[in-house]
Amino acid sequence: MLLEVKAQPWSHGVGAFHRSQDVHRLTPLDKVEFPRFRFVALAAKRSPKRLKYSAPRFSKEDGLLYVEADPSGTDSWKLEPVADLLKEGAVGVIPTDTVYAIVCHLRSHSAIERLRRIKDIEASKPLSILCRSLRDIDTYTTGFPCGIGQGQTNIFRAVKHCLPGPYTFILTASKELPKQCTRYGTTTAKYASRKNVGVRMPDDAICKAILQMMDAPLIATSVKSPKENEWMLDPVTIADVYGPEGLDFVVDGGVRVADPSTVVDMTGRTPKIIRQGKGPKQPWMVSESDTDFAINVQPKYV
Repeated sequence: MLLEVKAQPWSHGVGAFHRSQDVHRLTPLDKVEFPRFRFVALAAKRSPKRLKYSAPRFSKEDGLLYVEADPSGTDSWKLEPVADLLKEGAVGVIPTDTVYAIVCHLRSHSAIERLRRIKDIEASKPLSILCRSLRDIDTYTTGFPCGIGQGQTNIFRAVKHCLPGPYTFILTASKELPKQCTRYGTTTAKYASRKNVGVRMPDDAICKAILQMMDAPLIATSVKSPKENEWMLDPVTIADVYGPEGLDFVVDGGVRVADPSTVVDMTGRTPKIIRQGKGPKQPWMVSESDTDFAINVQPKYV
């Protein structure tokens, strides 16, 4: 007896199935082979959305893992393989509430050095950390100042209203933070007794879901084009450019807007805006546009 079989081969990816061209053939019924799902690992230089991806494990030959996630975070189960890879020393790209970031585990020294090589960051430049909660900030920094003086704003309480949010706060690092994260400035500054670090708590569903799966914060640096020095906002382009440089995964949360975080230096007497970004200026912050900036703010670095 002959049976006409319409086989529909599929390849299994993270969060999606991709159907190939239909095939028609006549096959004896007792020899019919039904299609099976397979995990296939491939690395390609172009069109990462069409890659066939590996099972959730990490090794050098597995290639780039590309995960398409809903920006609302409703399919956070797709992110579990990403968290597993990070815990094993992977370096990859995730969305934040501003731009995309290259991240790795805070306690993986080899991953931090690989992140620096991929992004071509000098050893003297500091790295930021993405924190899961205010408790992480208390652990890896000396914390926020309580206030400037009598009758003035309690800075810690004010900051709590900004987090999670599009701010990077520069704080003094504690001894718990790896030295690889606190290198800063010139050779002289590299050996200074006080080291600073930028901390973030992004208000992004995908980013928060990944952080909650972690056992420590993530080291992070924003994704810029190696040649134009502009923000890279399309995850497909990011995978295309940085994949061959050694990325292990890319989480696609949609195309972003070129609006980075607002950077606020909290190490001086007054919170000072170093870079105005997506986060609006708060009444307790001082910027260069303020008329009394030069009088009230003492510069920390020459």
